[in-house]
Amino acid sequence: MIYLDGNSLGPLPKSVDSALSSMVTDQWGAHLIKGWNVDDWMGQPMRVGNMIGKLVGAPEGSITMGDTLSVKVYQALSAGVQMRPDRKVILSDSGNFPSDLYMAQGLIAQLDQGHELRVVEPDDVMDAITDEVAVVMITQVDYRSGAVHDMAAMTAKAQAAGAVMIWDLAHSAGAVPVDLAGCGCEFAVGCTYKYLNGGPGAPAFIYVRPYVIEDIKPALSGWLGHDAPFAFDLDYRPAMGIERMRVGTPPVLQLTALESALAVWDGVEMADVRAASVRLTELFISEVEARCPELTLFSPRDPAHRGSQVSFAHAEGYAVMQALIARDVIGDFRAPNLIRFGFTPLYIDDADVTGAVDVLADILDNRVWDDPKYMAKSRVT
Repeated sequence: MIYLDGNSLGPLPKSVDSALSSMVTDQWGAHLIKGWNVDDWMGQPMRVGNMIGKLVGAPEGSITMGDTLSVKVYQALSAGVQMRPDRKVILSDSGNFPSDLYMAQGLIAQLDQGHELRVVEPDDVMDAITDEVAVVMITQVDYRSGAVHDMAAMTAKAQAAGAVMIWDLAHSAGAVPVDLAGCGCEFAVGCTYKYLNGGPGAPAFIYVRPYVIEDIKPALSGWLGHDAPFAFDLDYRPAMGIERMRVGTPPVLQLTALESALAVWDGVEMADVRAASVRLTELFISEVEARCPELTLFSPRDPAHRGSQVSFAHAEGYAVMQALIARDVIGDFRAPNLIRFGFTPLYIDDADVTGAVDVLADILDNRVWDDPKYMAKSRVT
């Protein structure tokens, strides 16, 4: 298999099987409820958050884990709106992942205070940041094209206009260098099942800039975000620091898989990963354009403006991708007509790139995709 879909779901790291087995047998099996203390399950969200922090330029104690990315988006967005009570506009772009926009729509409906979700084209975001905007919520790397927003410049523009900045790092963490502390944004969120290889359903993370955390009143005031959960107070009192962004019981099995997967990054520099990613994506684009002229590049041509994924357009993109998958070249499809490929240098090399293009060229040259079995839509594309 040539796996070019690590931007959607990373593969199983070799260490995870034994780590999960040990957790089930030696911790859960042997210790039962004692594991919360003996094995420090309670401290796992912070411990794993600090591991992710090293990859995204966040200081220790500023990231916690748990729940899904959509929940973390809701937490950050609701906190951001609270921080600017005199403003009513949430600004995002049409390249944002739809779930982020859905969460904004749901929050606005729930608040019922006249807020507006203003969605503009990606290239128009900077000009749309005005003194009306309460929160700017942007995914750094566009999930369709891989186009990259300038995190530092946009954060500076938002803050100069008095807005709160939220970054979604779903397609950034583990793919491109990120400096959360350096850019100064108030919030960032991200998932861990893509480039971080945490497994299907792996928990999300949330970052809050340390200087604002003590002012946040969490909308999802869950038990484990309480300052003293085992005091069992009837009234909520937020925990000190990032732990106030915890909600429910942490998913220990999933966090154990993720913690083991993150150990792969020990000693790995993101600058080296980025350099390798650029080399692989440049090779792929060059080979595809030379051998598959009916495909049209949809991603930015300049690698400085492109993440670690490449998308090409084809009128029958879904069928083309299904034919590729049938030949064990795994990418994915994004409506309406994009075939998308992720490049993950921890386990993809030049031979994988050229091998994938060999298969893609054969499928297009011989119209292999033009078969009813490749036209039938599956639930997940």
